Amino acid sequence: MYRKIKGTEDIYGEEIKYWYFIENTAREVSRIYGYEEIRTPIFERTELFVRSVGEETDIVQKEMYTFEDKGGRSLTLRPEGTAPTIRAFVENSMIASGLPRRLFYIGPMFRYERPQSGRQRQFHQFGIELLGSSSPLGDAEAIMLADNFLRKLGLVDYKIVINSIGCEKCRPKYKEALKEYYSNILDKVCDDCKRRYETNILRLLDCKVDSSYAENAPKMKDYLCTECKSHYEETKKLLETLEVAYEENFNLVRGLDYYNGIVFEIHHSRLGAQSAIGGGGRYDKLIEEIGGPKTPSLGFAMGIERLIIALKKENVPVEEWRNNEVFIAHLGHEAKIEAIKIAEELRKNEISVVFNTMERGLSAQLKHAARLKCKLCIIVGENELERDVVILRNLETGDQVEIERTFIVGTAKEWLQD
Repeated sequence: MYRKIKGTEDIYGEEIKYWYFIENTAREVSRIYGYEEIRTPIFERTELFVRSVGEETDIVQKEMYTFEDKGGRSLTLRPEGTAPTIRAFVENSMIASGLPRRLFYIGPMFRYERPQSGRQRQFHQFGIELLGSSSPLGDAEAIMLADNFLRKLGLVDYKIVINSIGCEKCRPKYKEALKEYYSNILDKVCDDCKRRYETNILRLLDCKVDSSYAENAPKMKDYLCTECKSHYEETKKLLETLEVAYEENFNLVRGLDYYNGIVFEIHHSRLGAQSAIGGGGRYDKLIEEIGGPKTPSLGFAMGIERLIIALKKENVPVEEWRNNEVFIAHLGHEAKIEAIKIAEELRKNEISVVFNTMERGLSAQLKHAARLKCKLCIIVGENELERDVVILRNLETGDQVEIERTFIVGTAKEWLQD
């Protein structure tokens, strides 16, 4: 027997309602903020991620699913959604339609990590990209959209954490200060931090093993240039004006090299060690980095699997996805033909119908309808056919009536609404 690959999941049954709920809410919130959907390929050229995400990041160093195709090209299953979206923006000359451009995506990503709760090797994200905005209004809009999305889902036990990691003008001085601070304790930090000390010093602030050292490290807020400080302060004021609650964490840096300026994460209090359900920030140089024009931009992504865990932890009621409203049972050859006609008539009126396709007796058909959680059952037999009537039964209450064939659509709609 074949089994699913470690770090992947089959999504079906009771679980699927959460996926519909989150995806439909994401699309609706994106729509009301003016974002349009983009769907990029699941795999891209490896160099796109190396150049954008950063050669020394954990994603590129340890986590990417990379392979060589029959043409000798190095390809990678996308580990995140921003780089492919930016590639599509540049390649398709979307800038010609004017800026800013608002895009959102929903889909699978792939990283080779140790599978655990809320973290799979194939995972799914909802993300947005606001391309072309250099204003704090853009940062505030993205964070506000994320907050509104979570509220629409019914979540309350989360917090938004923000920071500024500066720009290419002020960050070098901050990196020097970090280098000097960590040089005195380099023999005490973990092996990953020893490597990051040479390749990406900011990531030492994000280390879960050596977090105690990060607490006493220099803070970026003390090194921000006038422009970055002004941008950060104005963003905070906008969030306060919009009544979006947030906290500051001066050790927040994010794990991808393309970020600059405002960065943020969203943590859910009931998810334990893996509490991050989303995050993002500004990436003003990324579009230039992969060959496009200078286009300041920002965005965020949220993990759908972790959102589902959060919904369950908070006992948020999620409506069942009812795709089996009516079951049509039939007895006899002629009744079978009439029953399938009724099924199509109901479907043309947007009613979900399950038609009995097995040679079962009436009792077995009704049991099957109950297992499918159908609300109504229409019974067509030879006797009913002769009198041009059908039996309509409410499977939830047991009530049933005999009605003329002509009135089946209208009566079924009324009962379903009740």
